[in-house]
Amino acid sequence: MLKTVMRLLAGLTAAFLLAGCASVDPRVYAGEKPALDLRRYFDGLIEGHGMVLDRSGQVTRRFVVTIRASWQGDTGTLDEDFIWSDGVKEKRIWTLRPGAAPGQWIGTAADVIGQASGTVSGNALNWTYTLAYKTADGKTYDIGFDDWMFLIDERVMLNRAVMTFWGFKVGEVLISFTRK
Repeated sequence: MLKTVMRLLAGLTAAFLLAGCASVDPRVYAGEKPALDLRRYFDGLIEGHGMVLDRSGQVTRRFVVTIRASWQGDTGTLDEDFIWSDGVKEKRIWTLRPGAAPGQWIGTAADVIGQASGTVSGNALNWTYTLAYKTADGKTYDIGFDDWMFLIDERVMLNRAVMTFWGFKVGEVLISFTRK
């Protein structure tokens, strides 16, 4: 009896962990319009307004981000300046380049571990990456991001990123971007 209960618990635990890893295939958005062209959208000045939610859905921080985006050939640069609701200022500079397959993108930034892997399909972009997140007390945690961006029209893009730590959801980031 105890073996049966233990097997059942092990099976349920495995199913729970696998379900937490499941993600939507970006190709389901292939027919959605307007089609997202990263080079066109991320070119010039973009402003974003966002918030961070903890795992229970409570807003923990808000921010405004100004992005200066430019391209040199196939390489894009997103120079991001964040101003957080607690007064903290932060900078992140992304470098974007096409991947090996059509619609695939690679992104790097100083606080991203390895590379971000992105797929554009229709009006959507899905990024997955790990960010070395530094806390106020100096500790660093490797936080996984499953980041989805959806082009609403030529000026507005909405972004939802789910954050995970050791496979467990720890929060979300919601952002509305507007091209200036």
